[in-house]
Amino acid sequence: MQAMDIVSRLVEQKPLVVFTKSCCCISHSVTQLLGSYGANATVYQLDEMSNGQEIETALQKLGLRPGVPAVFIGQKLVGGAKEIISLQVQGRLVPALKEAGALWV
Repeated sequence: MQAMDIVSRLVEQKPLVVFTKSCCCISHSVTQLLGSYGANATVYQLDEMSNGQEIETALQKLGLRPGVPAVFIGQKLVGGAKEIISLQVQGRLVPALKEAGALWV
């Protein structure tokens, strides 16, 4: 199975997915931020997965530099920390999470 197919399979039917590494403080901060709104993210720690390096390479091919954190809201790649903070500042993060069904509010 191709890495892109694996990424697609991991995010399908999940409202909020975050690809991270356990040693990445930025990933941790993004996950905490999303959780602070009550969002229930599915989190994949790439450094703890046997195919994590392949998945990170696939995420980089989608344009993410670095490959983590990678946030998918409603099965769409939103981006990394910069894009999530930008959505938050613009007041668009919570509406996006609600629309995707990641918030129960």
